[in-house]
Amino acid sequence: MVSLNPPVCDFGWKAPDFNLLGVDGKHWTLADAAGPKGTVVMFICNHCPYVKSIRERLVADFRELRALGIHAVAISSNDTVNYPDDSYDNMKLIASEYDFPFPYLIDDTQAVAKAYGAVCTPDFFGFNADLELQYRGRFDDARRELNPAPSSRDLFQAMKLVAETGQGPREQIASIGCSIKWLEDAAD
Repeated sequence: MVSLNPPVCDFGWKAPDFNLLGVDGKHWTLADAAGPKGTVVMFICNHCPYVKSIRERLVADFRELRALGIHAVAISSNDTVNYPDDSYDNMKLIASEYDFPFPYLIDDTQAVAKAYGAVCTPDFFGFNADLELQYRGRFDDARRELNPAPSSRDLFQAMKLVAETGQGPREQIASIGCSIKWLEDAAD
């Protein structure tokens, strides 16, 4: 397992559109998922220990953010052949078990992950109402191997600020997570 950090926020970068199958059987576009005050596009998966360690807090924070007009969408782009825990059927199970308050979509061609420049799970892209990037940072300060109780709520506070002002914080700490399992990596 390789831990990676994504690059810093490119303020104003426009969110690429997508059309992906959700665990609910519906195809979702960016417009379908967008919130009136902002949208978080997150790249997660089922098997990553970093994602596993935040799932419950992720669900709670996005329930709270939804009330502020911030919607979210989760996308799994991992190679499902070499990582069967991340299969579409297993995505359905995880979304149901944790009662995800956001669509959970499969990016089986990995085109959306590449369009966004996603590098790890979790990788968060927080956009304002105009779908301009305002946040590309960590979820919180808890590490997967340490005390799971965070002392910060970085993503929540950033997106609350976006809901209130349309702009994210200028100081951001990069997320850390497992590398996305690219299809071509299996041949290496």
